[in-house]
Amino acid sequence: MRILLIGSKGQLGTQFSKTLKLGKTELGNIDSVLENAIIFEVDVDELDITDISATSEYFKKNNFDIVINCAAYTNVDACETEKEIAFRVNALGPRNLAIMSSTYNFKLVHISTDYVFSGDSLEPYTEWDICNPQSIYGKTKYLGENYVKEFSNKYFIFRTSWLYGYFGNNFVKTIIKLAKEKGELKVVNDQRGNPTNCIDLVHHVIKAMITDQFGIYHCTGNGECSWYDFACKIVEFSRINCKILPCSTSEFPRPAKRPVLSSLDNMMLRCTVGDEMRNWEDALENYLENLEV
Repeated sequence: MRILLIGSKGQLGTQFSKTLKLGKTELGNIDSVLENAIIFEVDVDELDITDISATSEYFKKNNFDIVINCAAYTNVDACETEKEIAFRVNALGPRNLAIMSSTYNFKLVHISTDYVFSGDSLEPYTEWDICNPQSIYGKTKYLGENYVKEFSNKYFIFRTSWLYGYFGNNFVKTIIKLAKEKGELKVVNDQRGNPTNCIDLVHHVIKAMITDQFGIYHCTGNGECSWYDFACKIVEFSRINCKILPCSTSEFPRPAKRPVLSSLDNMMLRCTVGDEMRNWEDALENYLENLEV
């Protein structure tokens, strides 16, 4: 089996690479069908998926069974002003890969986000809920999803949220750093979602991608909390002497609107390959036990 990993140098791409090579995660072994898989890793300097000509030439010369797209422009606030960059990376890139998927008959795995929803629901979003993104980031990611659905017939779209991992920067590492420096932090308490460990997401994507259970998946840590709750647990599990104070979103105005509710329901996982996503607190505690800071 030949697997292409796009965006291999990012937080999620790096975890995919490590997991596929190691053959297991904290949740268990990955399927033995992947034991002899050949992994090809590229980033934007080797393959610019926003360039249809370059992308077409690349796939003419290389054959793959599965392509995993971790490339994205995820700076939510910067997307509000750098709209064309966001459009190219989050929408055109997936479109180009979907066209190649149809042409060369490979499975396409595309990573998406909770930002495709408005965030004003009173309960977690299911895969059938109507998307209504409120930011440029969310709108370009949603367009990318639509392009994938339109041009590929062998796709897996995985929506996730509040992602953190061992590689690169994330909310958990930021809180640890600031808590050690300041001793007191304010964190918003009126936005709720599902913290998601990269390892759990990668484990489930791999479990699904070797099947023909195509479609849209929600894949987040089980259980819900606010950013304030999340920060409190980070400090508690890290044994840092720091006071976390709740505050409102209005105290920290940002260019892009944040969803009030980011929570996703992993219904498709439960109905197909199984939902083994850990409770967010358990996954976080395990992460912090192994994190080198």
